[in-house]
Amino acid sequence: MADSYLPCDSCGGSRFGPELADITWKGKNIGQVLQLTFDEAAVFFDFHSQLAAICQLMADCGLGYLTLGQSSPTLSGGEAQRLKLVTELSKGLQSYQERSRGIAIRNLYLLEEPTIGLHLSDCEKLIKVLHNLVDQGHTVVVIEHHLDLLAEADYILELGPGGGPNGGEILYQGELAGLLKVKGSPTAPYLREKLKR
Repeated sequence: MADSYLPCDSCGGSRFGPELADITWKGKNIGQVLQLTFDEAAVFFDFHSQLAAICQLMADCGLGYLTLGQSSPTLSGGEAQRLKLVTELSKGLQSYQERSRGIAIRNLYLLEEPTIGLHLSDCEKLIKVLHNLVDQGHTVVVIEHHLDLLAEADYILELGPGGGPNGGEILYQGELAGLLKVKGSPTAPYLREKLKR
């Protein structure tokens, strides 16, 4: 049988005893804060740029509907994948000191198949996040087979002609438009069909 959970009689599921109910910030006690979604938390924590930025990053990656107090075992595979991505991306956020001094952070992000387990709408959100990273001056290198992501690339490196021992040769490197003209490319026909739509 599946696990079942019952709210605590003492705290009502808030995880905190009644002695903390009177301590509030912006009209919410800690139990109510943990019930906020990340979309709501991005606004609630607007006084703290780092917290607000992380909450906004969660929303940008399509996780804005999750609550702050949600336990990790309740996450789907795709949600867990995006949470890992947010964890890594948040490490590259500017600190208060860096922002106040005008110090620009430039990171290199290496992502291997970040679209695995994602719904098409979540892939679109991921693409937007990756574009934002590039717009901020970061470098993003993605190992991917998903055509939607490939179609958004600024620069493509195609290896082949097959996988495993049948691969390892550089078939093409350059801008997307150039790959579409390569006759021996295994990827080009699929990308041409994708871009026609």
